[in-house]
Amino acid sequence: MSELLVAVAQSGDRQAFALLFQYYAPRLKTYMRKLGTEDAVAEELAQEAMLAVWRKAASFDPGRANAGTWIFAVARNLRIDMLRKEKRPEIDLDDPELVPDPAPRADEVMATQQSESRVRAAMCGLSAEQTEVVTLSFYEDTPHAEIAARLKIPLGTVKSRLRLAMKRIRSELGDDQP
Repeated sequence: MSELLVAVAQSGDRQAFALLFQYYAPRLKTYMRKLGTEDAVAEELAQEAMLAVWRKAASFDPGRANAGTWIFAVARNLRIDMLRKEKRPEIDLDDPELVPDPAPRADEVMATQQSESRVRAAMCGLSAEQTEVVTLSFYEDTPHAEIAARLKIPLGTVKSRLRLAMKRIRSELGDDQP
């Protein structure tokens, strides 16, 4: 078989390649199937491997390996390339999900920090019980029913404390709307 591959390399002998294809293509497909490749993919890989053999025949060195070893190495490498490509899907650079969010402007960051400071200052005027329910509800996103269970108080008390706390915070911030 090495002579056939050398003939393909030296003169592009189509008959020699046809014999190589006839002999190795089914064996490559079987090899791919044994490695766990699906039938259709194994067929495609076998054909791609034989096409690569045609293109790269000039790089075959009969002194380093026999034809079968070289052809199976070509096929194995194609399979590895295919697996790598599956693990790393192509990235669409126009995908809006990949566009980073714009960095907040300095004035926006400053305004947010000032608002947070004002809210914290307003919370200093709350009772300990009100501060606790506001913290659990707004900062820890705890549902009202869970706050009631955790603090061992009725749900109505949680809601009442939150309503009174929010009224007081709005008053401190100068926003007296209900």
